[in-house]
Amino acid sequence: MANIAGIDLGTTFSELAILNTIGKPEIVPNTDGERMTPSVIFFDEDNPELIRVGVEAVNSRYLNAQRAVRWIKRHIGDTKYSKTIDGKNWTPVELSSLILKKLKQDCSAQCGEILDAVISVPAHFDEVRRKATMDAGALAGLNVIGIVNEPVAAALYYATTRDVSGKVLVYDLGGGTFDVTIMNVKGRQMDIICSQGDHELGGIDFDREILKMLEKSYKEKFKSELINSEEERAKYEDEAEDIKKTLSRRPVAKKMLYGPAGSMKVEITREMFEKSAAPLMARIDMLLEAALDEANLKTSEIDKVLLAGGSTRIALVQNRLEKMFGFPLEATVNVDECVALGAALHAGLTMLREKPQAVSAGISSGLRDINLTDVCNHSYGTICAPIDKETGKRIVENRIILKKNTPLPCEATGTFYTVSKGQAALEITITQGEDSDPKYVNKIATHKFKLPPDRPAKCPIKVTYRYDVNQRMHCKFEDVQSGTALEVDFCLDQNGQVSQQKTNQMELLKVE
Repeated sequence: MANIAGIDLGTTFSELAILNTIGKPEIVPNTDGERMTPSVIFFDEDNPELIRVGVEAVNSRYLNAQRAVRWIKRHIGDTKYSKTIDGKNWTPVELSSLILKKLKQDCSAQCGEILDAVISVPAHFDEVRRKATMDAGALAGLNVIGIVNEPVAAALYYATTRDVSGKVLVYDLGGGTFDVTIMNVKGRQMDIICSQGDHELGGIDFDREILKMLEKSYKEKFKSELINSEEERAKYEDEAEDIKKTLSRRPVAKKMLYGPAGSMKVEITREMFEKSAAPLMARIDMLLEAALDEANLKTSEIDKVLLAGGSTRIALVQNRLEKMFGFPLEATVNVDECVALGAALHAGLTMLREKPQAVSAGISSGLRDINLTDVCNHSYGTICAPIDKETGKRIVENRIILKKNTPLPCEATGTFYTVSKGQAALEITITQGEDSDPKYVNKIATHKFKLPPDRPAKCPIKVTYRYDVNQRMHCKFEDVQSGTALEVDFCLDQNGQVSQQKTNQMELLKVE
């Protein structure tokens, strides 16, 4: 039987875990012997078909930063972003697939074929980003059987290896994203209550604050810029990250700066770092408070705080949380690896549910009694034009069909009506957000739905939204009288899928 895998596709690092013969998740090291692979890509100058991913790509950035790609996860789902290398425009989906392909190749060489996989995503990712992540997996040659929210994956691993119960808050601060999820845990039964997050708030933002301090110190002494090229910036980005890690262990970090006007020694204290990071922590606190309000809970009602993501090692983060909740934090597992390990468990549960015959007896036994109930992380609706009861005029509003925090799998139906006589088409808009005003929600898909001709106004249109346990959403718009229907899954291109031509092109490239 092929391996069942879970993948943490991270902003700064990525990992792959598989289930062993008794259903326990294990991280598979890459060919460098490292358990974590940097999510960095470098396009070789001498051999255009050679693409480096991982540590070698990180080091190659110092030679030619223009041929390197880092932090691509922040652009996943953005159709306007691309990276042009040797005349080819690489999309975020294609670039992300190169990282996944590296993980797949390295791990398959050691453990045998890796095909079925669950990939983790931030809990707050919208449908376009979720679909883009699945597309990247397919492009890498994986059969993506589902996706799982990162804090849910982390909690799944914690709950199967430690004594975790009660009202549990998962605080997931990774390299590029932040999530907070609140859940009820009783043994191996986990019920998600709610999630909040920000896909542009993570460890690299703390690094940038340190980099600003380095640049400021150099300019104050020499009246000159420290950084004058992308290659130099790449070097000092890594220096800033190293300072951040040092300050998690010691109160002062010292570095030598080698700029064009001369060299100097600089000292960054933990106090200086915490002052510069205060606005970032304020954003995190707001999201944390929003999650508690949504769950209708006080900090005193949280029984345990679980940490996930390497940036939770920052002393400022840990001290702030302990002061807020009044008890020691739970970080008895590797915070860098718990998401990938939990994703592997989620993959096993998914296979047991959908293809039990493909799961060995040992894995089935190891996963016995694990129950997970996830929820919608956003509300989903559509734009309509009802008549205002007070004015008698039509108004344009967003009508929610699937409410946020509805347990998965779920399905909801609403009935709407055509506006005018002889109406030949509807403009279907699928929205994501909590507001009734269309200006304050995301319009994640728009389609034209053709209707039969020569009909009166107020013909019923039934709208059904369905969200499955694998974080996939399906929408159906049905004209009740004629039975014609428009079914929508989320996509990034006009065809709703990655084309075969792109897949073939990807297979021709060698990833190392």
